[in-house]
Amino acid sequence: MGDAYLDIETTGLSWLDAEITVIGIYLVNGSEGRLFQLVGREVNADNLLKAVDGVNTIYTYNGSRFDLPFIRGWLGVDLADVFHHHDLMYDCWRRNLFGGFKAVEQQLGIPRQLQGISGCDAVMLWYRYQNYGDRKALDLLLEYNKEDVVNLRMLRERLGADIR
Repeated sequence: MGDAYLDIETTGLSWLDAEITVIGIYLVNGSEGRLFQLVGREVNADNLLKAVDGVNTIYTYNGSRFDLPFIRGWLGVDLADVFHHHDLMYDCWRRNLFGGFKAVEQQLGIPRQLQGISGCDAVMLWYRYQNYGDRKALDLLLEYNKEDVVNLRMLRERLGADIR
């Protein structure tokens, strides 16, 4: 099939006291890409496994330490057991590219439409949506997540297509 670029949005740093609000998956097969975003109640093991069915490799940034353990704890799915997982953060470190994903994007000139939005802002956007029904907040959160997963693909391309 192809590859998946995955990023999650959460309400905190540990699955023990936080929840997954969005799972963004950018599926790429050749030159074609499709975005899937599981939101709120859609975030469950069945929907996640359906979305990545047939994928060869799942790419993340810091997914070994955050995204995949959070998914394992929250949903009971160990994606690294089911799929090949490649954490692009370690490729960045080998090239002396340090910092969070957005810092690495800046160092490599990877553009981002939404400037100045962080993971903390993503939490606030989710709460604005949950508590006040603010659809614009949800739309902004989903756009933020979309940029993350699409830019993961650009990061992989900048680092070199040969990484596996």
